[in-house]
Amino acid sequence: MKHLFNKTHYAPGELSKGGKILTYAGLLACLSLFLFPVVWMVFTSVKTLDEIVTNPLSFFPDTWNWSNYLEVFQNHPFATYLWNTSWYTVVTVVGTVFFSAMIAFGFARFRARGQTFLFAIVLSTMMLPQQVVMIPQYLLFNSIGWVDSYLPLTVPAIAGSAFLIFLLRQFYLGLPKDLDEAVTIDGGGYLTIFFRIILPLSLPAMATAAIIEFMFRWNDLMGPLIYLNSQELYPLSLGLANFTAAYAATPWQLLMAASVMAVLPPLILFFFAQKYFIQGVVISGTKG
Repeated sequence: MKHLFNKTHYAPGELSKGGKILTYAGLLACLSLFLFPVVWMVFTSVKTLDEIVTNPLSFFPDTWNWSNYLEVFQNHPFATYLWNTSWYTVVTVVGTVFFSAMIAFGFARFRARGQTFLFAIVLSTMMLPQQVVMIPQYLLFNSIGWVDSYLPLTVPAIAGSAFLIFLLRQFYLGLPKDLDEAVTIDGGGYLTIFFRIILPLSLPAMATAAIIEFMFRWNDLMGPLIYLNSQELYPLSLGLANFTAAYAATPWQLLMAASVMAVLPPLILFFFAQKYFIQGVVISGTKG
């Protein structure tokens, strides 16, 4: 075993065979901790209620009862919840990322008196707990008749996100200003610079911002809980929270089946967009 940890035959910075074994063993151990709740949820979703409440608990189902997934759609407005969540998430993600990019472009490229102070005000909004502004916002939206609609959830979000503005501004500061000067010489203005130069170069950073915003909006419970009263407007988060309303006891097998279907879209999105997410987190710009 001693020769496995001998690094004399490896390049500087390269792990020995023993080091690789220990590294992968640690990664697999951490992975199992994260995957265990997901695997438990999947197995529970295909069990019967009697299997779930049986003592002692069994990890694997005796029979794979896939009809639980069909029953979720038949006995509950799960399709409505899914549609509400999908369009609400898409609208807020597109609007928030686009307008946050425009605001970040202004902070990164424009020079004006008080610019630093204005940017500090934008960043300071991240330090306010949501509980502080929750009641004033509700009173404001209630006074203009927006309660029990998606307007309080979409309109403020489309105005931009302080965190995404900061993230994108840092990326734009790394882009060379020679590109802006070249467009200006050719007669282009700031809109041309933004749409023809900045946006194509900032796709990794915008993809990161979109993933972050998607995860937040898809799982958002507090906002819909405050502003939505009608069940036909419920998103998945609020629908799952009220899943037991029609039962005397919690139907765990149906709740787990609905949870599996609610978790799949974020997992699929992150799986296919992880390359752009990693590139955006690095925040690396080109150098002129």
